[in-house]
Amino acid sequence: METYIQELIADRIGGNQFGKSTVIYKFEKIKRAKAAAISEHPDMEIIDMGVGEPDSMADEGVVKVLSEEASKWENRNYADNGVPEFKSAATKYLEEVYQVKDINCETEVNHAIGSKPALAMMAQAFINPGDVTLMTVPGYPIMGTMTKWLGGEVFNLSLLQENDFLPDLNSIPKDILKKAKLLYLNYPNNPTGAVATKEFFKEVIKFAKENDLIVVHDSAYAALTFDGNKPLSFLSVDGAKEVGIEIHSLSKAYNMTGWRIAFVAGNEKVVSAFAAVKDNNDSGQFKAIQKAGIYALEHPEITEKTAAKYSRRHNMLVEVLNKIGFNAKKPKGSFYLYVKIPKGVTGGIDFKCAEDFSQFLIREKLISTVPWDDAGAFVRFSVTFLADTEEEEKKVIDEIYNRLSDVDFIF
Repeated sequence: METYIQELIADRIGGNQFGKSTVIYKFEKIKRAKAAAISEHPDMEIIDMGVGEPDSMADEGVVKVLSEEASKWENRNYADNGVPEFKSAATKYLEEVYQVKDINCETEVNHAIGSKPALAMMAQAFINPGDVTLMTVPGYPIMGTMTKWLGGEVFNLSLLQENDFLPDLNSIPKDILKKAKLLYLNYPNNPTGAVATKEFFKEVIKFAKENDLIVVHDSAYAALTFDGNKPLSFLSVDGAKEVGIEIHSLSKAYNMTGWRIAFVAGNEKVVSAFAAVKDNNDSGQFKAIQKAGIYALEHPEITEKTAAKYSRRHNMLVEVLNKIGFNAKKPKGSFYLYVKIPKGVTGGIDFKCAEDFSQFLIREKLISTVPWDDAGAFVRFSVTFLADTEEEEKKVIDEIYNRLSDVDFIF
């Protein structure tokens, strides 16, 4: 029986229809398919290539600092907009790893409780009803979701293979540009694994200046590059600080997803606006976590070791998938491998979309991936699968080959 509360729920999350939708979202479908596959094949272990978070724990040094700092009386209270030592460490990290030399740690850096709330708060700081956020798809949707909740609009920029999974800025209609305030970018990219170039960032900066846009560059995977590709910061390009900010997270680079610590750096006015919104949303991350984060930022070799692991796993996965017939290409960064799906399987199975293929992999082969149908039909493999040693990694990859090599895929 419904109560009056149903009528009081905000329209932005469904209003009086909240909880009544029969639409099953992508990740819920994956979850249900996993459960069904495990039930139907109790003797097979599921290989989870869909998880978008590291398989390893944070470095021992990081954990040790947390333990020590958590026991200190002075770290017990509200952190508000962050401890100055963390801002200083973030500034030095940008200089050491990305050669960003002109960031003022007092006015141009602020910590965040992870990238996700930082992205949401960017919309809160700048979007009024009728304003537009330019978003890349496929991609991480939170800033677009918040834009809509605030009465704004989202214009999607498709990431296509023929354009190296970079957005075509010239495809944006003039009437949309007049209303646009925010441009969201994310490189290395989730889910495509594509990396940006300095030339592309120069184009973005020029475009932002011409159209009065604020660039929000989500750098969650920026330090996870390999094969000679050095980490690239948007802020390292001349003029970037005039038009935007960058969000760096310790989640992926330092195996600290659950710790919820990130930082925003760049344009002073944008950082200040973000800090004002943040001050009304939270009271800061636990100081002991910020101080453990300082240790992490001072030891970028932790990330280099992690990147080497992902690079090794990518090499093995790409080799196996291509042996089966896929056209897989190792990305230059991130822990995602984005692969075009086959057309079907000999014998009458057709894959009309990526979700069809992803469901086939889960139910028939107990291999979990994430489907993307936003700009072509692709699945995302994540190389964050569970394996403690290189020998175990090889066993996982060999098992993928064993499970798929008896399938006659049509490409």
